[in-house]
Amino acid sequence: MLLYYAVATIHIIVCVILVLVVLLQSGKGADLAGAFGGGATQTAFGSRGPASFLSKMTTVSAIIFMLTSIALSMIHVRTESKSVLETTKQQSTRPAKRTPAVTQPLPPAPTPEQIKKRVEELQSAKEKQPAAPALSPIQEKQPSSKPAEPPKPAK
Repeated sequence: MLLYYAVATIHIIVCVILVLVVLLQSGKGADLAGAFGGGATQTAFGSRGPASFLSKMTTVSAIIFMLTSIALSMIHVRTESKSVLETTKQQSTRPAKRTPAVTQPLPPAPTPEQIKKRVEELQSAKEKQPAAPALSPIQEKQPSSKPAEPPKPAK
């Protein structure tokens, strides 16, 4: 386990170094001549002079990053995975007792004569209610969502 933590620490340090080294490098054609099209005389992949310290550092840190990644994947201890149901205490599983559902008898469906009688009762009850106040002619023309406006005087 100590080896795992040592390799993980080296891996994190190399990650930070790799990011910093890549960000510190200038791109190809980043000089003043590249801004005005002067870099067109270079070869297809750019001119390759002697490798600078930053490019060597990038190569070394990339190799170390790959090696630590592989090492971490090989060292990683895999524990046997278990489901939650396997880790909980097993309880006795007995099926529930079957009892018949309590059913109450449904009332019989109304007959057409009963339906007509009920409709007549509702209509007679509606007729006995007091009438709604009558609307003025202005209120009848206006939609109910807007308040009634007073009539405009004639010129």
